[in-house]
Amino acid sequence: MKFILKILPWKKTINVSIAVIALLIVFSFYGLYTNSFYLLKPNNYIFPLLSLTHLTFLYVLWFKIKEDELTDPQMRNIEYILYVVFAVYVFKTFESLFILTSYSEFQNHIIPASFFPLGILIFLLHVALLGLTLLAIKYRKDLVGDYKFDDMNQHIDSWE
Repeated sequence: MKFILKILPWKKTINVSIAVIALLIVFSFYGLYTNSFYLLKPNNYIFPLLSLTHLTFLYVLWFKIKEDELTDPQMRNIEYILYVVFAVYVFKTFESLFILTSYSEFQNHIIPASFFPLGILIFLLHVALLGLTLLAIKYRKDLVGDYKFDDMNQHIDSWE
């Protein structure tokens, strides 16, 4: 774990997380089987909308660390929503793995040559996003502090 913390300090974790989220937003509109982008399917907009919570959490984490502030109820609520979004990330990771392993079912159909390279890239980006999300939560705990429910009302609310 210390090796990962040394390779990815908190700033790099935030920057890499933003880059991975941006790539996955683009790939959420991409169809692996057809090698084309689908902008009119409503299902493709679920990941970009849920990733807004993750981006908000990353911004709040960056702000709290930079300004050396303590946790507050708004940050706690955003992190709790991020836990639900993390569950969607896990689902999307398994979904991309399922699509990759379903190749043998469609051998009689024309599958684009980009199926495996882009499929593996999307799967690795999903796995990286899971790890980066957990790492960001660890940095929140280590650098910003724990959520103290008994002491929550005694801190100044910095968002008002």
